Amino acid sequence: MWHYLFPLFIFAISQAVFASVINTQKFECPTGNGSFPHPTQCDKYYDCKEGIAEEVLCSDGLVFNGNLTRPGKCDQIFNVDCGVRTKLQTPSPTSEYCLRRNGVFPHPDDTICDIFFICDDGEHSETKCANGLHFQASTGQCTWPNVVNRKNCVDQKRKLVDGFVCPGGPNKDKSGQVIVNPHYPHPTDCEYFYVCVDTVEPRKLRCDDMQVFNEEKKTCDAPANVPGCEDWFSGDDEK
Repeated sequence: MWHYLFPLFIFAISQAVFASVINTQKFECPTGNGSFPHPTQCDKYYDCKEGIAEEVLCSDGLVFNGNLTRPGKCDQIFNVDCGVRTKLQTPSPTSEYCLRRNGVFPHPDDTICDIFFICDDGEHSETKCANGLHFQASTGQCTWPNVVNRKNCVDQKRKLVDGFVCPGGPNKDKSGQVIVNPHYPHPTDCEYFYVCVDTVEPRKLRCDDMQVFNEEKKTCDAPANVPGCEDWFSGDDEK
C-alpha cells in the first residue's frame, strides 16, 4: 500500500539542539560513553562521558531515540517505541496548532482530515496531504482514509456549489479496470456531468451542443441514445 510520506528528516538539524541538561544524576553508566534511556520518562535520557552521567530533557514534544547516530538523541515521538517509559514532561502548547512545541499534529477542526501542522520550536507550518489521503497522527504521515479511519472528516474544499461530492474510493469498469477519472451524470440536467479527477477532485462539465451525457457509455451522445433525455432539446425555448 502506498503512503504519502512527508520528509520529516528536516527536523534533524534543529532536534540536535532541542534538549537541555538538567543536572548530574546518580546513574551508573553501563559503558564509559553513550546515551541511555531514562527508566520511566520517554523524553529524558542519560548522556555518559567518561563514566559521568548527565540527565538530559528533550525539548517539549520530542523523545529519546537511542538509534540515532547524530549527537542529539531527541526525535519525533512516532519514530520511537517508548514501551513502559510512558511519562512525558508537561505540554507547553504555543497555539491551537502546536499542542507541544515540537511535533506533527492534526488540524484542530476534526472535520478537516487532509491538513496537518508541523511544529518546530513552537512555530507551525500548514501542510496538505496528497489528493484522497488523510493525516494519521500515530505515524505522522498521510495515508488512505480507510486506514486512518477518522470519523468526522468532511472535505468541504472538494464540494461543488451544487452540492456534488465525489464518492471516493476505487472505481472500476465492467472489465475490472480501475477508472482514474470516473464520470457521473448530473441528477437533473442531461447536458451536464461530473468528472472526479483522481477520483476525488470534482469538475462539472457540459456536453457539446445538442448532446447529452450517456451514463452507460460515460461520454456525451445523441439524445436519442440516452433513455430519459430523448426530448431534452425539444423545448429549448422553455428551458
